[in-house]
Amino acid sequence: MDTVDERRPRQRFTRWAAGHHLAFELRETAKLALPIVLTQLGQMAMMTTNLAFIGRMGPEAVAAVALASRVYLVSFTFGAGLLAAIAPLAAQAFGADDLPVARRSLRMGLWAALLLSVPIVAFAVRGEQILLTIGQSPKAARLAQQYLFGLACGIAPALLFQALRNFLGAVNRPEPILWITLAAAPINALLVYLLIYGKLGLPRLELFGAGLATTLVNCGTFLAGLWFATMRRPLGEYHVLAHLWRFDWPLMRQLIVIGMPISIAYLIGYGVFSAAALLAGLIGTRALAAHQIALQVAATLAMIPFGISMAAAVRVGHAVGRNDGPGIKRAGLVAILLGVLIATMLTLAVIPARFQIAKLFLSEPAGDGDTTIRLAAKLLLVVASLSISDAVQNVAAGGLRGLNDTRMPLLFACISYWVIGFSLSYVLGLKIGLGATGIWIGLSIGTTVYAGFLVLRFQLLADRLALQSRHLIA
Repeated sequence: MDTVDERRPRQRFTRWAAGHHLAFELRETAKLALPIVLTQLGQMAMMTTNLAFIGRMGPEAVAAVALASRVYLVSFTFGAGLLAAIAPLAAQAFGADDLPVARRSLRMGLWAALLLSVPIVAFAVRGEQILLTIGQSPKAARLAQQYLFGLACGIAPALLFQALRNFLGAVNRPEPILWITLAAAPINALLVYLLIYGKLGLPRLELFGAGLATTLVNCGTFLAGLWFATMRRPLGEYHVLAHLWRFDWPLMRQLIVIGMPISIAYLIGYGVFSAAALLAGLIGTRALAAHQIALQVAATLAMIPFGISMAAAVRVGHAVGRNDGPGIKRAGLVAILLGVLIATMLTLAVIPARFQIAKLFLSEPAGDGDTTIRLAAKLLLVVASLSISDAVQNVAAGGLRGLNDTRMPLLFACISYWVIGFSLSYVLGLKIGLGATGIWIGLSIGTTVYAGFLVLRFQLLADRLALQSRHLIA
């Protein structure tokens, strides 16, 4: 039996080893997440640039693009959610050093992107009829359709680029997507300007030109991504387009089984915040305006945790592929910790600047504008707390995707967002009389419950896999 003096060095070494593993995991997660996050921010910058140029055409154009974006984003988000399943499947194969399966994951992802683009394009080209059906004005619907016609041809390359992005992240090569996005940003701005206003001898295409510019950029980014994935070393050695025409039904089925719940969960989250906007509209114009400001800030704050969640799915997937039970739990919890730390720092920045942030969206110095600014600043206090819960749920969901666990998170989303969150928003906002603040308190509570469910689920599955791993070693 070891003496106390003999056990102490061993305990110190165990603690040092555990700390070393945590530091290594944190470094690897941050290294993977950083280019993914910067890519997200780059894409948001391109969207902001588009809106800035479109805004110079007048409020009718901005309203039309807002309507068109709702039609477009609902269908595109569904497709992007399904393609998100490429990352865990390819990451698990990469962790197991099974490059043929990783390659087939991308191949089926490319096929899925092409197949998904057909109904999404059909949805976009019928946008005017859809908007008229839900009660929008004929003029707004017609202008929105112009923008959607410009976007339609770029849907397939955008989805194909999404498939490549998920694959490159899974094999620890997210940097090319960042470089492509950074290069695309100024090109996008130039094309939008030229095609909207008809400069350098080009025809003035207005909203159709804005959509067409996005389509051209989508085609360029996909071709650049494909070049990186097939020609640049070491990615060229993966031969990702080998047997491209060979259809792998079992892997496609797995892609759908994992990806479909992700798509539906995305739409549930999108839907509950859209429904909250309807509640705010019932309260009044000021409440709706303040709600939209809070929603925009919340969406911006979510960009970084969403990038970390993609890194979490990859790191957990790698550990699954290595059959590293302790590594699975470590990868997920370290990613959650990183997401919470960054969300907390962002929250601490938003709280003191909430009035200034609100004024960026509303320039009226007095009267009704002043009231709306005060209400928006009040909502941003709730958004600040929600952003931490949102970071946890985002990253924990990514960890569960790394375990191919997507159906239970979908059930949790239904319960948390609709049964709990939306119900509380309705009661607190409209029945108790807390107004827009009550709506956002309900959303915050629903998001916090969802985060709690996901963290508990991840811990349960990670502990189970760690136990199985120990049994296999024994």
